[in-house]
Formats: sequence, structure tokens, C-alpha cells
Amino acid sequence: MSNEVETNVDGIAPILSGDHRSEVNKARDAYRHPQKIIEFYDIKPSDTVLEVWPGNGWYSEILGPYLKDKGQLVAATFGINNENSKDKRLAFWTKIAIEYREKMSDEELYGEVVFTEFEPPERLDVAEVDSIDKALIIRSLHIWDEVGQMQQGLQSVFKALKPGGVLGVVQHRSTQISDFASSAPEGYLAENYVIQAAENAGFELVASSDINSNPNDTKDYPKGVYTLPPTLAMGALDQDKYIAIGESDRMTLKFVKPK
Repeated sequence: MSNEVETNVDGIAPILSGDHRSEVNKARDAYRHPQKIIEFYDIKPSDTVLEVWPGNGWYSEILGPYLKDKGQLVAATFGINNENSKDKRLAFWTKIAIEYREKMSDEELYGEVVFTEFEPPERLDVAEVDSIDKALIIRSLHIWDEVGQMQQGLQSVFKALKPGGVLGVVQHRSTQISDFASSAPEGYLAENYVIQAAENAGFELVASSDINSNPNDTKDYPKGVYTLPPTLAMGALDQDKYIAIGESDRMTLKFVKPK
């Protein structure tokens, strides 16, 4: 797709308030700042945008309508053939991928979304080589790191991006500063660790933002980041306290694939 059309700020607001979004999802705008994210990554309505592991489609239900007339949304979901796996986590991810694809198959609302599979280490081709203008990896790098596939995944995204293309990373941020340390089981990663991994894959860091920072996040919870909203993994225990903290403190990084 062409990159001639500029970021359409005015076109985002009606999408955010649209009836296709639940009130629960709209409430998360306060923590996830979707309009600022689209502006920061300079996502244009004419772009081909890759979202890797889009989860339940929180961002996709914004990107789909935004891109449907002039651009293209490519969604690299988890595989869809392991719904009955004895591995509970594998079955869970598969279920999410199936439900996501069903949701995003509404072409009138989201356009013709292209679905690919990213299921490391078996399936790593997120999109065709040099086909993507902007790629987004949002709150999922800790899972890649936990299963030892972060470097391979980043290299796959690098191949898919056009020269000069942008990689946007939003990730739960730990208090660690080491280039090597991570806290993947808790959901948090050190910012320097993520930057180093992306640079090792060939990317150049061009900008960072505090859009998604949360100084109230102390990052020392019984069940890691999942203790906080929206998961609230502790159930009713201290729920009001965790709701008051809000969603996690997140790094927001902008990389480019050199021309």
C-alpha cells in the first residue's frame, strides 16, 4: 500500500467511540492511549500494518476500520490447530486465535484482514518479505522471551518490514536496567534488554515515549503483571488496590528497519 496519505487524526476519534467497541474496551483507552500510539508510530490509513499476536483484538478493532479503505491489516495470530491440546496454555492461545479470527472476519467493519500464523519455533513467517509498512508488537514480547523465541521472532518481523519500515513495541517494563536481565514469567522486561534484542535483529531505535508509563506500578506483585488490570489474577483479594494502581508501566519504543 502507498504511504502518501498522512496520519488521519480526525478519523480516529469516531472509531474510538464506535458501537463496535465494548464499554470495557473503551475504558482501557485511558491506559493504552490508542490515538497517541497511532500518531507516535505515524500509522497512515494507507499503510499495510502487521499486528503480531493481537490477542483479543483490542487494537485490531481500532486499526481495522482505520485501514480498511486504503490500507491493510495483517494479523499474525497464534496457530489455530491446537484447540484440544493437553497443554492448557497452548489450547488457551489457540482458542484466543480462533475467536479473534472470527471477530475480525467482519469485512464490512474491518476490511479484508489477512491472517498469518506466528507460533514459534515451528511457524515464524509473520508476513511476506518486505511487505509491511508498520509492525506492532504490543504486550507480548515477554511470552516470546519466556519460550526462548524473542530473537527469532524479531528477526522474522525485520524480514517482513519494508526498508524504512517501523516497528512499534509496547511492553510491560521492569525496574531492571541490565541488557541481559528479564522477568518474563512475571510479564515484565527490562527496557535495555528489549532494545538490545531488537538491535541484534537489525533494527535501529529512533524514538521512545512515556505515553504508557505508570509510576504507580511497583512491579512487585504476587502474580506479576497479571495481578493488575485487566487480568486481576488475584481475584477479589486486594482488588480495589490493584484497580487503583491501573494497568502496567510500559515502555513504548519506535524502531526502524534501515533502508
